Parts: sequence; structure tokens; C-alpha cells
Amino acid sequence: MGHKKKTSLKATLQSQQTRLKNKEKAAHAAEAAELKTKHKGKGKAPALRPTIPFTPTDKILLIGEGNFSFAHALIIDPPSSLEHLSPSNITATSYDSEEECYDKYPDARGKVDALRERGAEVLFGVDGTRFEKCNALKGRQFDRVVFNFPHAGKGITDQDRNILSNQMLILGFLRSVVGCLAEGIIPTPNLSRKPKRPVDDDDDEDTVDALSPSTAQGTRGTVLITLRNVPPYTNWQVHFADVPRLAKTPPKPVSLGTPPNPNYKLLRSFVFHRKMWKGYEHRMTKGERAHGRGTTGEGGEDRTWEFCLKD
Repeated sequence: MGHKKKTSLKATLQSQQTRLKNKEKAAHAAEAAELKTKHKGKGKAPALRPTIPFTPTDKILLIGEGNFSFAHALIIDPPSSLEHLSPSNITATSYDSEEECYDKYPDARGKVDALRERGAEVLFGVDGTRFEKCNALKGRQFDRVVFNFPHAGKGITDQDRNILSNQMLILGFLRSVVGCLAEGIIPTPNLSRKPKRPVDDDDDEDTVDALSPSTAQGTRGTVLITLRNVPPYTNWQVHFADVPRLAKTPPKPVSLGTPPNPNYKLLRSFVFHRKMWKGYEHRMTKGERAHGRGTTGEGGEDRTWEFCLKD
């Protein structure tokens, strides 16, 4: 009986992956057809400005920074709208110890030195699923908590276990980060054009501006998760439509006595433009690899989802 249950579970997971891939192909085909129709018109629609999801007054917590290149870009050479963002408002963290970080990412030391010289806070040994264990973060709240390209990095070859491992990472992060989010009213995306669908929909159109400038005054902190539409992320079933589902309708706890997973509201999603963050380089969880930079596969779209806690 046990063997049959295992086979049934695997078949169910594979079937779900197939359905997701087919849905994704259909969505891409529909998008391509829509773009083709638009291009037949007399003029081209104006290009949207990339979304910068921060304001100069935000207190920002960065999780799983790897070689700290995103923090470095945010502080040392930010987009023009963030020129007055104070480095003291930034806390950049790494899961690794400081020694492990420099061993895995040789270029990280120089970036960390530059961040500290500017007045940013850099913390090592921070588990994004166990914030309560980090004394430096206890009692503190942030306007933005950012987790770019989360990956469990366990090197599990079994696909089903690998999917589960990364799903648990996302859920653990969403559960633990609650205490780090500023309290207040639900923020409102400041859109320069009317979206085709409600902002709580899974397939949001790109937005243009950051949240309302009042975000730092009396509004809830938000969580930003960025993933890429290429393997390994597409194999987790936690990409595009599934990240919002994990946040908005998380599974119930398995063990008795475990508090329920928090429910989040999807505020928006938008394309993550790496070129906006000068010097940013995506690095794999295991660090530099021989004969390569340790980056994931090329191609695909980087997309960020922004959430806040529901009432």
C-alpha cells in the first residue's frame, strides 16, 4: 500500500506540472498574439518605466544576499529616484557566516566593506525562516522585506523532494517574516494607468511607480519575492501563479499545536529589470562553480511579487 501511495503522489505532482506548463504555453501564445495585434496599429504604445518598489524613506531588509551585489547596487549606485535613500535604512543579510560567505563568493568582501563604510548594516548567519532567532532583528520592523531568487540550495536530486524543499522555504519565510513587517493600513499601488485586471489577480500587468509615498507613514510593510521563469524555479511549482497562491492561501499546518500560516494580499507583480541595479549579479546558493560564474540558466523572465498581510 505504501508503494502505491508514493507512486500516486508522484503521478499527481507530475500531472500538475504538466498542466502548469500547458497553461504557461497558452498564456505566452496569447500574449504574443496580443502584441502582434497591437503592432499592426499606426503607432507604438509608450514603453513602461521599470518599477522601482522603494521610496527614499523606506526601511529595507534584504534576505539571502549571496555576494551582496543587490545591496551594493541599492546603496552605491541606485536609480535616480533613490539617490536620497539613506544607507542606514538598509539591513542586508546573508544565511552564511561571514567566513563562509567570503569563501563561496570571493567578490563579497569588497562589497560588504563598501556597504559598511557607507553606514549600512550587514548581518551574517540570518535564517530567513527563523527571524526570531536573530537577536539583531528582534523588535524591529521594516517597510520592505526583499527576498530575491530564494533557493534552498540543498542539492536534492529527487525532483519531488526538491520541489517540497523549496516550497517549504517560501512558506517558512512568509510565516517568519510577519514580526518584521511594519504595521498600518494596506498600501495602495500608485498606478499611472488603469490595470486590465484587479491588483489582487495572479497575472498582474506591470505597474509603473512605487507604492504611494505615504507608505513609510502608517502603512503596512510589504514582502517582495523575485523568481525567474527558468529551471530550477519552474520545477518547484512556486513560480508565477503559484507564488501568489502560497502566500494568499497557504496550506494548513501538518502537526497539532502549530499556528496557522499567515494569509497575504497580493498588491502587484512586475518585471524585475536587472539593468536598473548596476552591478547586480545573481549567484547560486552554493557559490562560485568551477569553469563558470555560478549563475542560473539564461533566458526567461525575472518577476517580483509584492504582498502585505491581510486584515
